[in-house]
Order: sequence, then C-alpha cells, then structure tokens
Amino acid sequence: MIDIGLCDGILNVTMNAPPVNALGVHLRRAIADAIDEAQENTAVLAIVITGSGKYFSAGADIKEFDQAFLDPSLPDVIGIIEASRKPVVAAINGIALGGGLEVALGCHYRLAVEHATLGLPEVNLGLLPGAGGTQRLPRLVGAEIALELIVSGAPISGTKAAGIGLVDQLSAGSSLIDDAKSFARSVQGPRRTGAQPIAVDVDAFERTAAALFAKSKTLVAPKACIEAVRAAAKLPICEGLPLEQRLFRELVDGDQSKALRHVFFAERASAKVVGLPGQSPLRTIESVGVIGAGTMGGGISMNFLSSGVPVTLVETAQEALDRGVTIIRKNYEASASKGRLTPDQVERAMGLLTPTLAFEALGRCDLVIEAIYENMEAKKAVFERLNTIAKPGAILASNTSFLSIDEIASVTSRPHDVLGLHFFSPANVMRLLEVVRGEKTSSDTLATAMHLARRIAKVPVVARVCYGFIGNRMLLPRQDNAHSLLLEGATPQQIDLVHTSMGMPMGPFQMSDLAGIDIGWHRDPTRIGSLQDALCAQGRWGQKTNAGFYNYDQQRRPTPSAVVAAIIDDFRARAGIVPRAISEDEIIARTLYTMVNEGAKILEERIAQRASDIDIVWIYGYGWPRHKGGPMFWADQIGLATIVREITRYAAAIGNAFTLSPLLEKCAAEGHPLDR
Repeated sequence: MIDIGLCDGILNVTMNAPPVNALGVHLRRAIADAIDEAQENTAVLAIVITGSGKYFSAGADIKEFDQAFLDPSLPDVIGIIEASRKPVVAAINGIALGGGLEVALGCHYRLAVEHATLGLPEVNLGLLPGAGGTQRLPRLVGAEIALELIVSGAPISGTKAAGIGLVDQLSAGSSLIDDAKSFARSVQGPRRTGAQPIAVDVDAFERTAAALFAKSKTLVAPKACIEAVRAAAKLPICEGLPLEQRLFRELVDGDQSKALRHVFFAERASAKVVGLPGQSPLRTIESVGVIGAGTMGGGISMNFLSSGVPVTLVETAQEALDRGVTIIRKNYEASASKGRLTPDQVERAMGLLTPTLAFEALGRCDLVIEAIYENMEAKKAVFERLNTIAKPGAILASNTSFLSIDEIASVTSRPHDVLGLHFFSPANVMRLLEVVRGEKTSSDTLATAMHLARRIAKVPVVARVCYGFIGNRMLLPRQDNAHSLLLEGATPQQIDLVHTSMGMPMGPFQMSDLAGIDIGWHRDPTRIGSLQDALCAQGRWGQKTNAGFYNYDQQRRPTPSAVVAAIIDDFRARAGIVPRAISEDEIIARTLYTMVNEGAKILEERIAQRASDIDIVWIYGYGWPRHKGGPMFWADQIGLATIVREITRYAAAIGNAFTLSPLLEKCAAEGHPLDR
C-alpha cells in the first residue's frame, strides 16, 4: 500500500495502490501508521508524502460510502497528518482529486509539478468534500476562490494552484522528491492549515454564493457546499469539521448522491461487454472513412479528426461535399473563438480531412461509417458497394438510428465485420455512442469499436438489434402517448412541463420542434392525415421555421401557439374526441412509466446487457438528469409496484396494443430491482 524510505532525516512515504492510489481503508491505515511511527523515531526530522505513477491520489474509494464505518476514516487520517509534530510536505506528482487533495491540504506544506491536476470534484457525485476540504481550502486560498472551486468541482493545474496559494512551490517533475526533501529541511516546523486565518470579503462571498446557488437549480450538493464554506469563514476548524461531516453524511444518504454514484459506476460498467474475452484482439484503426457530409457525417468526422485520426469524407455531389467541409471548419473555428482550441489545432484537424467524390478512396480505410439518410434500401446499396471496395479486415459500420444491422450486413460477404455505430446529434458534442452488435458481428470487431469509442471520448453502450435499439425504442411509447394526450385534452406546454420539472432539458414537443417536425413527412400539403401533416402543411416545421408546436422568437424562446391549439381542436372534432382534464399523474404514467416498461422489455429480450446501460443511454443521449440516475434507477427508487399500478390504472387510455412487461410485473411483485 505504501513504500517507505528514510534518507538524511526525511521519511518518504509513497502511496502505492494502483491504479489510482484510491484511499481505501488499507491505504488509510498504512498512512496513519507511518505518521504515528515517525513521531517516535528520532531519526525522522520531516515527512514527505507523494504518490506512485501518474497519481498522487484520485481520492476516496467510493464503494465504501455504502458500507459500514471502516476505521480509520479519511478525516481521522488527515487529522493525524495535520497533528504531526514533525513537518509534513505533500509532493503532488500528478493527479490529486477529492480525498487525495484533502490529504495534501492536511499536510503542512505542498509542492507540485506544473502539470499536476488538483481538484475537489465531490459535487459531481452529489457530495461535498467530507474530509476537511471545505474547511482547509478556504484557509489557503480565501473563502471566495475556495467556494468556486468546490461548487464547480473543476480541476486546476499545479501552476494555477501555486498562483492562488494552494501550492507553496512548483518543481520540475524529475526533481520533485528532491525538492520536497530540501523544502522539508528548510522549514522551521509544522504550519497547520487548520490554524490559518481565512481571508474573506463577506459581500463578495455572498454575491458568489448567490450566483452559484442560482445555477444549481434543484441540486442539493452545491447548497451544502455553500453552507460548509460559509461556516469555515465564521467558525474555528474544530467546529467547522463536525458541521462538514454532518452535511456529508446527509448527502451520502440522500437520493441525489445515490443516483449520481449509480451513474459513476454505470458508466464504467457500460464499457464492459458481457461474454467478451478480456483480452480480445483489437484491429488497428489508423484511418476512417465517412460516407455522407451532412450534419451527422460532418459531426462524426470531427470526432476522429479531433483525436488525430485521418478521415476520408465521401459525398456524391461537389456542392454537398463543399458545404459539409465548410460546416466542419466553422464548427472548429467557433470553438477556437471561445478559447477551446488554438488556431494551430484547428488547422491540424482540418489537415487530417480528405474530402472526395471518389467512393473508391474508402478502400484504404480501416473503418468506414455510413451516415446517409435513414432508408434501408439506400443503406444496403451502400454496403453492397463497400463489400467490393473495402479492404479485408476493415470494419463496416452504419450510423442508423432504427434499422436492422443484420439486414444491412446480409448484403455483404463479411457480416462479421459489420456493426452499428449510432452517434447522437450533434455527433461532435453528444457523448453517447450506441454500439449495435449484429447477430454475426465478431468479437474483435465489437471489442475494437468499444475501444475506439473511448479513444474519441465517447461513452459506449452495447445494444443488440431491434427497431430503435435502446434509446429510440424507449422514446416511441413516450412520443406516442404524448400525442394521444394532446388530442385527449392536454396542451404541449402541460406535457413538456412534467418532463422539464423533473430536470430534463426539454419535453416531447420541445424535442420534436428541435429535431424538426418535418422529419419523415411525405411533403404533400394536400394530404392531411395526422397532426404532423397539418403542422407541416402550414410551414410549422419546428425551430428552423420559428414555428412548430410552439412559436419561437429570434432567440428561439418558445411561446404557446393559438394556431396549434386550433389545429388540435379541429382534429379532436373530426375524431369525435371530447377534451377532458388531464392530470400530471396521467402524463407521468403514460409518457414516463411506459418508457420504463419498454426498458424492462429491452432487458427481457437482452437488447441491453444491464439496466444501468439503459440509464447511461438516456443520460448521455437524451438529457435524463444525472441526479435522477436514469429511467431504470429512477423506477427502482419510485417503486416498481407503483409503476405497475399506475400503468394499469391508465391501461384503457394507453390502448389495446400496449402490454405490460412480464419482467416489470415480476420484479414489482417480488420487490427487487429491474436487472437480471
């Protein structure tokens, strides 16, 4: 757990708990014992604490949060460090996050390399720094700066840490330990962080707190962080630490932190493919071909260009190709204008792009992604051509949202090389990637795709073949019921409000307006067979025409539309529907609980590997609020029996075609979670 060395009076304690030096109970105990023993060892004049590899320490072992108390606790260990009669210097060699940084805060002095990463990201797990971070950090950098760092959870570099007083001295990486030892010899004695006064401008602090409070909306952790740092500015540390601990325990036991911790582990689980050998061979991907330079094709290309992978972008017409390349450059330049990229990085990415009308150019690519419009015959025609052009061993992928990968693969002589890579729009921004495993997709094809997804900073989730895969399949009952509720008496804003009130970025009709109501429309204004037809016939195609289910101003702010209300009334009258009052409970049951029911069917059919994978799809692909944990986790928290009861209550309105998932009913009856 730790490596110890004593040289010229300096005890060097190196945390060595790969891969990230997580502060589990065994490492905590080893550190505490080393500090205690050093107090009685007359040969030890000072102590240097550092980490092995790239990590000082990534923080606490999150799994322990749900376990019984394990002695010694991290606050106790840090208390032992701070109470040391001999100077303790933290030599921050790399990443120091969460509890790792709190260990450094408990040391008497801190040195770091310039490229070190320091931060307190606990707020992202619905927590606050619970081992003295809210009390010690303000004593080093001031209350206002500490508050911003703690509530944002954003990391800073070693250089910036030195600039704000968090780090006493910077060091070259190769000489960090030597510098720390020299520094330890030069100090007069311990300088305990908890004994330092806090610099605070009360008015500035409260303005910052108010701004951060407003941004946090319904999240409880940022509010607790503000309360803890405010207490640090007013109380001695002996009173501030117990308050911090009380707030920490309340957050740990709260629903939001449980959900956010679930997401933390779910994301890591989603990268693991059930039944796939751990050491599956990976194919080499050094060049990528993309077919289609539209919105999706351009966004997909950017993922690879930004990761240093050359892309051959193929179109059928020069105008479309030029337009696609122009949009890619504009997107990069927009990022550069915001300081996210340098001009050199923009040119480097664009230099990796080869736009062409020559389909044959795809023959040299290791991976080819088809990103044309959603039509099975058109996609099959593309794959028939690819089958004769792509080199042996190349992976052939479709960016389809709904269509069967097995049917697409059937037109090739190499179905084992074919899979789906379903990017979400905008593809260069959205992190989710549904990796669709066909019936004949080989293990090495799948393993390579999963590895490549992480290489381009995506969160991959494996799905089997069905209409809509995981996310879009679950979206269908929500959208169908939302439209039915509209005709039965609800308004678009009433239905959308139910979704946005629980933290979603938009509701069903806001999403339709954003995506474009005209998607899939037959383009004949004389054929009015549906509400979609009627809206599209009047040019209400969504945000792009400033009119859809809502009216939009130039800033794309929505307002209710009298025209839409009249169209809906007309459809009700023609269908003989008498509008009725629709309750929030009914909207929840028919749009959200039916999604959970579809998710249970997806699990039954083994389309998804695990319930938490479904949660990841909805969090990263559709904006489900992280603090709700995803639809399947949310369902377990609500109670599956409640969901079954409410769906049954509204079964007649939902329609005869709807069926309850046997898995959902079974889990509800037996009282266990929705997972196999």
